[in-house]
Amino acid sequence: MGTASEGATPGFLVWRLSMKWRVAVDRAVAPLGLTHAQYSLVASLYGMHRSGLRPSQRRLADHTGLEPLYVSKLARGLESAGLLERTRDPEDPRAVQLALTERGRDVTGQAIKVVHGLLRQLLEPLGGLDSPRTRAFTSELATLLDAPLDPFSQNSEHEKEQS
Repeated sequence: MGTASEGATPGFLVWRLSMKWRVAVDRAVAPLGLTHAQYSLVASLYGMHRSGLRPSQRRLADHTGLEPLYVSKLARGLESAGLLERTRDPEDPRAVQLALTERGRDVTGQAIKVVHGLLRQLLEPLGGLDSPRTRAFTSELATLLDAPLDPFSQNSEHEKEQS
């Protein structure tokens, strides 16, 4: 572990890794006219579409972990760029469904290849994409992502101890 990481808390390391990843993806997809957040949206939409889904903005927000309002803003920008289309859900007129345009699928396919290359670089120290260490790391990340995280629960526990 590098000297910047010595004695660091797990929270700090998660933050540093997420920032390192975000910056690398931002730089890698910029030539395609995308930001990391936009990439997260179109790549998720690409995968969901391949599974036969045409998700609503809300469902895509839940899938990506982005705030629904932010997904709406990103979707409007991607629509203006000709990469996706937004249509009213015929079953729920309040909901907006998202789909990549042909150009959006092309750009997203290129971006996925670029980001996959970055992922190979990131995971090389763990033995590569298919290594047992990478599988264990992925499992641990999934466990942490599935755990509830309520910023107010710690305060209430602390307040109970103070009473």
